[in-house]
Amino acid sequence: MNTDPIADYLTRIRNASSARKKIVEIPGSNVKRAMTQILFDQGYITDFKFEDDNKQGKIKIALKYNDSTKLPAITKLQRISSPGLRKYTSASDMPRVLNGLGIAIVSTSKGVVTGKQAQKENVGGEILCYVY
Repeated sequence: MNTDPIADYLTRIRNASSARKKIVEIPGSNVKRAMTQILFDQGYITDFKFEDDNKQGKIKIALKYNDSTKLPAITKLQRISSPGLRKYTSASDMPRVLNGLGIAIVSTSKGVVTGKQAQKENVGGEILCYVY
C-alpha cells in the first residue's frame, strides 16, 4: 500500500520522462485524473487515456518531448504538500512558479485546479505540486 499516491504519480512521470519513455501507466484516482487533465491542458503531456479495467482503473499518459532537442516538456515535478506536512495558501498568497512560466497544482474546495485559476476564482487550498 502506498502512503502518498500523489508523490508516486509524480515519481512515475519523472522517471519515465528521464528514461525517455513514450507512455507511462499509473494507477488511477480522481485527484490523479484531475492532475492529468491539467497537465494536458497546460501542454506538458501529449495525450492521456483513462481505463476502468478494475475498481481502481489506470491512466495511460503519453509524454511530450521537444522535436529538435528531444528534451522532455516537463523539466521538473516537485511535490510541495506531503501527508506529514501539509502546505496551504490563500488566493492572495498563491505562489508564482518560475516567475509565471510554471504552474502550481492546488486542491481547492472547487476541485483540483492551477494556481492561476484558483486566484481567478478567489479560493485558496492545499498546494499539491509545482510543474515546470
